[in-house]
Amino acid sequence: MTVVDVRKNTEQRMQKSLETLKADLAKVRTGRAHTGILDHVQVDYYGSPTQLSQIANVTLIDARTIGVQPWEKKMVQAVEKAIRDADLGLNPSTQGDLIRVPTPPLTEERRKEFVKLVKNEGEDAKIAVRNIRRDANESLKKILKDKECSEDDERRAQDEVQKLTDKFVAEVDKLIAEKEKELLTV
Repeated sequence: MTVVDVRKNTEQRMQKSLETLKADLAKVRTGRAHTGILDHVQVDYYGSPTQLSQIANVTLIDARTIGVQPWEKKMVQAVEKAIRDADLGLNPSTQGDLIRVPTPPLTEERRKEFVKLVKNEGEDAKIAVRNIRRDANESLKKILKDKECSEDDERRAQDEVQKLTDKFVAEVDKLIAEKEKELLTV
């Protein structure tokens, strides 16, 4: 492995940590309806668990209501049950072959809990980024020890890894601040 490989690998791993954080933050609801809330709902589709988006059309009816329309009429009950059982705090109601999923407004207490949760997610992401930095620095020291690069190259690479770390930590802070602002906006 070369110094360039370490840098590339480090950046890719940090980017993955950031993507994971974005996905985790998307799951935290803000009181407004958005179809992403139902992304992880699994429906029992003829005996096999299937993502909701693969068996139904998921749309926004208004700012607080999600509409779910299964492509097969006989799946309406299964979809409704899956949404109810998904532990999202949602209570769907069926009207013909359309399932309406109202999102209840968040209480102030619930908003604060979500902010705490979001901050924890952010801290976990920062820890992941710092662990990646540590791994990269250990790899660089090993490369230096094996005499595959000069001390100057290793020092420069460590500086680059630190800059990457700072960049990704700042990005995590920005994402957390945006989500926090979104949560506290009534």
